Amino acid sequence: KVDKSEATIDWRQPADQIARRVRAFDPAPGASFECGGEVVKLWQAAVVPGQAAEPGRVLAADAQQLVVACGDGALRLEVLQRPGGKRLPVAAFLQARPGLAGQTLPLPPLTAGN
Repeated sequence: KVDKSEATIDWRQPADQIARRVRAFDPAPGASFECGGEVVKLWQAAVVPGQAAEPGRVLAADAQQLVVACGDGALRLEVLQRPGGKRLPVAAFLQARPGLAGQTLPLPPLTAGN
């Protein structure tokens, strides 16, 4: 059985590994990360190769895309869900959360397994 803590996204991991975990945790428990004090579930993502920045840094946030830097590469977040809400395409999600570009998403604490 998968524990919810295993579904927390660690942006220090390579983008392709995070993308696989997102697919593996759909439909339950759902991969999640913290954004603006809320736990947001990520249901669909794609790897963006060739990007490099501090893990967790939001590289792009506009009507078309939300790209977050990972330990190796970056991830384009495509379908997200706020607490108590429904799954939304990135454009609809960003309408309620403007100004993410350039911010850094919190990283989970390092554990013995990281």
